[in-house]
Amino acid sequence: MRRALISDIHGNLEALEVVLDDIKSQGITEIFCLGDIIGYGPNPRECIDRVMENCRVTLLGNHDQGAMFDPDGFNIGAERAIFWTREQLESSSDRENNERRWEFLGELPRTFRSDPFLFVHGSPRNPLSEYIFPEDIYNHRKMERLFQLVDRYCFQGHTHVPGVFTEGFQFYAPEEIDNEYTMGDGKLMINVGSVGQPRDGDPRACYVVLDDGKPASANGTTATSSASADSSTPEPAPADSTDATGPIRVSFRRLAYDFESTIRKIYSISELEPFLGDRLRQGR
Repeated sequence: MRRALISDIHGNLEALEVVLDDIKSQGITEIFCLGDIIGYGPNPRECIDRVMENCRVTLLGNHDQGAMFDPDGFNIGAERAIFWTREQLESSSDRENNERRWEFLGELPRTFRSDPFLFVHGSPRNPLSEYIFPEDIYNHRKMERLFQLVDRYCFQGHTHVPGVFTEGFQFYAPEEIDNEYTMGDGKLMINVGSVGQPRDGDPRACYVVLDDGKPASANGTTATSSASADSSTPEPAPADSTDATGPIRVSFRRLAYDFESTIRKIYSISELEPFLGDRLRQGR
């Protein structure tokens, strides 16, 4: 079963459309979004709509929460962008759809489990807002505590820096592993990168394809998995469950998109700081 894992869209419609087209071209029908649909970018409503239409599982990100409540711990530029985003979601010209979008955001879980996988936005310790940076491999105490909360494999976003963290204090950037990693017996935390605002020096949109080594059932879900969001009751495995037929692999996908169009939109909105557009060119 192959599924696409996307995260940190941040209102960047141009990047999201390219990613969704790429996912569709590979015949992948199951998409998980790990949060931060909105914030920073100029198309919050459109991005929420695309996620609602295309993603089977969506998690709450800190910017999504910031739009619903008071933004906490944001810098001035991010805070201004959140307040502007909130205004767009409260527009009097689209009341019916805005109510639907608010309800969607308000129901998003912070975690999702589908054994042997845990999906979060930030970290297994603080699913909403804890950052795990590549340099954290040198903070052994932090990494040990995080891995204690991981049964096997954890996928996250939030830092916008893709790569693989191992329990042995290693970090592998996608370019170091030829954009593919085969998962073994050890625990792993994998950052899927950012669709709409990469920060690893590569301006291309980033997402991950997860091949769990199991066949797909007729309804498109993995035949042997049981899944639960937060503390909800896990769904029973289908009666035709089968064992894994191959190794579990992740592939990092990088896609060029028209970031100049996104930048022009940001420049045209006085409430959005120009640097929010500038850094799309830099991948920072």
